Amino acid sequence: QVQLVESGGGLVQPGGSLRLSCAASGFTISSYAMRWYRQAPGKERELIAAITSGGGFTNYADSVKGRFTISRDNAENTVYLQMNTLKPEDTAVYYCKAVWVAVRREYWGQGTQVTVSS
Repeated sequence: QVQLVESGGGLVQPGGSLRLSCAASGFTISSYAMRWYRQAPGKERELIAAITSGGGFTNYADSVKGRFTISRDNAENTVYLQMNTLKPEDTAVYYCKAVWVAVRREYWGQGTQVTVSS
């Protein structure tokens, strides 16, 4: 069964840090670009970070650039999102997505809640 399972969300104070994980099962992520999205209440889901299949290139939304870092461990079949200097506006459900454009295959995780509040 193909699955992406996010973990590591929770409640954190402004200025704090969290590390999200996205573990894949039923397939190997090495051929997939990996992306992190988030969706705040009442807002559309937005792409915030992406990493190529080999990990050589990353890209970030302006809203998280310099604070968030995406990384991957293909041997562990897991992608990560290190989030530092968190702000209340980072509060959202965070989702990971695996994308293999050449074969038009993609998978979504179920999401993990991140709440930044004092």
